[in-house]
Amino acid sequence: VQLQASGGGLVQAGDSLRLSCKASGRTVSGYALAWFRQAPGKEREFVAGISRGGVSTAYHDSVKDRFTISRDNTKNTVYLQMDSLQPEETAVYYCTAKSTIYPTYVPPTVAGYDYWGQGTLVTVSS
Repeated sequence: VQLQASGGGLVQAGDSLRLSCKASGRTVSGYALAWFRQAPGKEREFVAGISRGGVSTAYHDSVKDRFTISRDNTKNTVYLQMDSLQPEETAVYYCTAKSTIYPTYVPPTVAGYDYWGQGTLVTVSS
């Protein structure tokens, strides 16, 4: 599975941005999908994930009320709608996929995923 993230850019604090991640190579309907981010000098952290069936979602506590993850299996794409962005959320955002048979499983850690995209940079100015 190849993952191509897009949609990053420079925005001001309080603005919104929508990231997309297009998968190719095989259908991702059997995969949990997620977004992680990595700020300079920091470890990669889980932002949001969605189960293979779209039944379950999970979010980092800091983004729960502002970010929304969704998927469109017909387009082999996962999205991350980010609202009210803050400067401390400046980071490279990565999409990732995990093959799983469980319809509600969303791994919360880096080690839980098999495939990674190249990342898209989100810069939030104050």
